[in-house]
Amino acid sequence: MRIEEDLKLGFKDVLFRPKRSTLNSRSQVRLEREFTFRHAQCQWSGIPVIAANMDTVGTFAMARALAGFEMMTAVHKHYSVEEWQQFVASADESVLRHVMVSSGTSSTDYEKVKTILALSPLLRFICVDVANGYSEHFVDFVKKMRDTFPSHVICAGNVVTGEMVEELILSGADIIKVGIGPGSVCTTRVKTGVGYPQLSAIIECADAAHGLKGHIVGDGGCTCPGDVAKAFGGGADFVMLGGMLAAHCESGGHMVERDGRQFMQFYGMSSSSAMDKHAGGVAEYRASEGKTVELPFRGPVDATARDILGGVRSTCTYVGAATLKELTKRTTFIRVREQENNVYGKE
Repeated sequence: MRIEEDLKLGFKDVLFRPKRSTLNSRSQVRLEREFTFRHAQCQWSGIPVIAANMDTVGTFAMARALAGFEMMTAVHKHYSVEEWQQFVASADESVLRHVMVSSGTSSTDYEKVKTILALSPLLRFICVDVANGYSEHFVDFVKKMRDTFPSHVICAGNVVTGEMVEELILSGADIIKVGIGPGSVCTTRVKTGVGYPQLSAIIECADAAHGLKGHIVGDGGCTCPGDVAKAFGGGADFVMLGGMLAAHCESGGHMVERDGRQFMQFYGMSSSSAMDKHAGGVAEYRASEGKTVELPFRGPVDATARDILGGVRSTCTYVGAATLKELTKRTTFIRVREQENNVYGKE
């Protein structure tokens, strides 16, 4: 047993230090980024915010909506091949270029992804997603996927330490998904005692990935546009959002009505709700590691997307970053004990 005593930080522990800026308006900030991926050797441009591959977030409807903002969607893995066929046949090219096809690590997942990707050459992104990215089986599966899809962009995770980021990149992943336990409907830290404060995980994993010309996506922990900006400021190339994009028309959750108000169900993908729906229940050898909540229905996602992007643009003007790529170079975080004045409650 050993103890690491270095300070580790979450989003609530810091604020940006403002700096002089030559920008006159938020409209001057360019959020689009261009990436060339280490293994796939292809280029992609767009706004690197991704809807999470949860079945109450990463839907086909969400993909269509967010593509209009040049944002990405990691479509959840529970759609059938037939549903994918219908989507691909009806979706515009701009939508398909902003979609990730999600997969687990079973042989069934592998064969299904092969079938889906064969539907269109525009489907270039694969998201290999497991809760624990530290197993040898996971690393071997990433190698298998790289061998099978040499020119596709592979996003793999989740991990929170630099050495595992490096191993996954060297095994064939282009983008590493970073985050264990920070999600709003994740209970992994409570059930297992395992986790890592998300901002420090992003900072350390980004450093490891960029040294190998890889990329990372900060996955989880963002509760407001300022957190999204902090993730980018900490070095994340992409930021993945779950709860912030839940409970919209496009989110796919079950709608309920109480006292004249509408609510939408949102749950973690390791929750009993998800496993009852997709796996016939929680297996005897494991525990549920997610919770189910009901969020006030928020209508179309367009307003939320604009709010998120507007917040990040504003961050850039405060620190003098003309582009999103410059943000991390212009970032100085200051440690704080308070984030906002809540005397009249939260917004």
